[in-house]
Amino acid sequence: MARPLVRTSDFDYDLPPELIAQTPVEPRDSSRLMVLHRDNGSTEHRRFTDILEYLRPGDLMVFNQSRVIPARLFGVRDDNGGKVELLLLRREADGVWEAMARPGRRLRPGATVSIIPPGAEPVDAQPLVLSAEILESRDGGLKAVRLSSEESIDRMGHTPLPPYIRQRLDDPERYQTVYAREPGSAAAPTAGLHFTPELLSRIRDNGIETAFVTLHVGLDTFRPVQGEDPTEHHIHTEHYSLTQQSADALNRAQAEGRRIIAVGTTSVRVLEQAAADAEREGRSFAPVEGDASIYILPGHRFRAVDAMITNFHLPRSTLLMLVSAFAQHAADEGASGRETMLAAYAEAVRRRYRFYSFGDAMLIL
Repeated sequence: MARPLVRTSDFDYDLPPELIAQTPVEPRDSSRLMVLHRDNGSTEHRRFTDILEYLRPGDLMVFNQSRVIPARLFGVRDDNGGKVELLLLRREADGVWEAMARPGRRLRPGATVSIIPPGAEPVDAQPLVLSAEILESRDGGLKAVRLSSEESIDRMGHTPLPPYIRQRLDDPERYQTVYAREPGSAAAPTAGLHFTPELLSRIRDNGIETAFVTLHVGLDTFRPVQGEDPTEHHIHTEHYSLTQQSADALNRAQAEGRRIIAVGTTSVRVLEQAAADAEREGRSFAPVEGDASIYILPGHRFRAVDAMITNFHLPRSTLLMLVSAFAQHAADEGASGRETMLAAYAEAVRRRYRFYSFGDAMLIL
């Protein structure tokens, strides 16, 4: 069997556990910022508010406005009283969701689960507000479930913090971006957590244009790449949309040679999916709503994104592979994008940057 061009183990790195951020910094824009220059692999170390020094009048910054829903539901099986946890990942139809279930192996189609309100106990006597019926078992431990009332999710659900965050979050809004508008994500688009309303105003006052897209973050945020050949990894689709207003802004920026700066890997996925579709169909950006299936590995030709703001990602993850693909310009200097990115990560570890969802940020130019 031929060796894959890249291996999953190529994207491993050592991270001391104490560098995994457990709480967000205050204010949001006081986090640290590593600036990585792709042309030579050099780095600078700043504060996030310094990002204005790297932006130019006429730049177009693209933000993902998806909002995290309280997607983690706890309940008990109606047949035997066993405890069940559901994580809603993707809305498929009215009341029907794809979900991760624990324990899932014995939770077969036809089983029903009564959802327990936050702070209540299964034995509490209370009227049933929300129930879930298992419709189908799918690969990877996923289930299709039908909820009795989607309107009850906000009252009955819990904020689905990633498993590496073990401290309680007192303010669930701190796991939302300040511009989150469209409910649907199971995890926050975390690069946007660094922005404050004041910083956004300063950005616009400096002649930088802003546009918004929507991509609802789903399963692959929680799934590491298991096999050694990442091309065999099945990346799940995530629902996205691009409005006419944002499509027009993107077309103007490209026609005028202005930079498009993606805030977060989720924005990158929307832009590159929409750009690839436009190129294939011989057209410019257009309004669209659909499922993003693009899988960005080293060797990808970026069609829309000129710079990127992102956080520090998990080892062996599709997101680390994506940012490594974007760093590939450094290959002209003799290093691959993967080597450039892992060198930057090693420097971040030495300098005690904070990692993952509540961690520090990176600007890749």
